[in-house]
Amino acid sequence: MTLRTLIKISVMSVLVLSKTFDQALAAPTKALVCIGSYSKADKESIHLFQLNLNDGSINKIGAIGGLINPSFLKIHQNGKFLYAVNEVGDFQGKKSGGVTAFSLDVKNGKITKLNQQPSGDTHPCHLTIDSKGKYVLVAHYGGGSTTVLPIMDNGHIGQVTSKIKHKGSSVHPRQKAPHAHAIHVGPNNKFAFAPDLGLDKVLIFEFDENSGNIKETKFYGAEVAPGSGPRHFGFHPNGKFAYVINEISQTITSFSYKPKRGKLRSIQTLSTVPHPVKGNSTAEILVHPNGKFLYGSNRGHNSIAMFRINEKKGILTSIGHEPIRGEIPRNFGIDPTGQFLLAAGQRSNNVNVFRINLDTGRLKFTGHSVKVSQPVCVRMILQN
Repeated sequence: MTLRTLIKISVMSVLVLSKTFDQALAAPTKALVCIGSYSKADKESIHLFQLNLNDGSINKIGAIGGLINPSFLKIHQNGKFLYAVNEVGDFQGKKSGGVTAFSLDVKNGKITKLNQQPSGDTHPCHLTIDSKGKYVLVAHYGGGSTTVLPIMDNGHIGQVTSKIKHKGSSVHPRQKAPHAHAIHVGPNNKFAFAPDLGLDKVLIFEFDENSGNIKETKFYGAEVAPGSGPRHFGFHPNGKFAYVINEISQTITSFSYKPKRGKLRSIQTLSTVPHPVKGNSTAEILVHPNGKFLYGSNRGHNSIAMFRINEKKGILTSIGHEPIRGEIPRNFGIDPTGQFLLAAGQRSNNVNVFRINLDTGRLKFTGHSVKVSQPVCVRMILQN
């Protein structure tokens, strides 16, 4: 082999390695969007779209039917499975809602039903997965309870293995009984947090990551002001702070968090609207992946409330409100890269795409919108 040939081979090898390295470093260009909805069994119910992460354009690539009210979704951490609640009061002949498991083909944008189980109580409205990916935890608005179902190695779900029935009431006419509205597992996977609209509390349970059992803590939960109606909840990426959006009082309460004991301490409450709005109620709350911003949705004011987070103290400062260009934003999602927010208008039957300014946190409508019948939940995962 001549020196000239060796040099030629070496140059080609460098070029190939350089190209491979550049591809590895290339920013993601697309995300799979999964949208849950209120639907009948003979209609499309979970809708699949592809989001272009360069310009925010969005295109439908599929849907699945045969389900009743797969309203809230959760994508498994391994990207191979998707889980949905069936928000009903009767399921498979039992007084219960349901949970449906799917296999998820992220690359090709397809889902396939694996199995279903009764959720353990009526009208489940929210679910999550513990950080080890072994259990689905479900919140039931109708029955006022939290349940746990195991996840098998093949993605199927088993029967309910643990359940806590919430107890109590509060001062508002909608608070005569417990109404569990969400469930989250804390950063260390040792505690579960359940905002209950009927109790004006974020209930705190001990969670056994090995058995999946949940049990009440001695202090039971963190209180918010009477008549607030806590709905959805989320942690700051640093694990030091948490936030709950209060549906009835149209406010957000900020908490400091002590992970060793699982305790929350209220540090601030502020309004989600610039002025009182008759008939308004809040819905979703999300902390931006970069930890600098927080967003909450207003149904009636039909806006996304935007806040800057003081990352040392956890307190919020309002940076304005962005109209969703639709009605009743029951839910919204932020793509994993943090560039886009997708707002779901339940009454206007549309999902609109907003670009997030990563310096200011403000939203700007991209002009991209898709029609979806009664969208209720937006979840995303990168496709490349």
